[in-house]
Amino acid sequence: MISSISSLPSSLPLSAAGANKPNAAQDSFKDYLLDSIQQVNSMQQDADSAVEKLMTGGDVNPAEVLTAVQKADLAFKMMIQVRNKLVAAYEEVQAIRV
Repeated sequence: MISSISSLPSSLPLSAAGANKPNAAQDSFKDYLLDSIQQVNSMQQDADSAVEKLMTGGDVNPAEVLTAVQKADLAFKMMIQVRNKLVAAYEEVQAIRV
């Protein structure tokens, strides 16, 4: 799925304002989506490293590890729901008869 997103043309008609970049006029929808996926991936990696540190006896607060894991899980579930909505919208547009 990620490779198919990165192969999309760079000038999509849809655009969204950059949430993390207030000075940017507008980012393309593709850039916004890829940035969100990278943020979710980063959260997953942070949670994995925190769990690994906790299991190996590192100096980590268990509450912070639990919070990191829950944040990563919630972000992943949200990403899945966005994907489901995009697929449903695509299928609906595809079903339109011209």
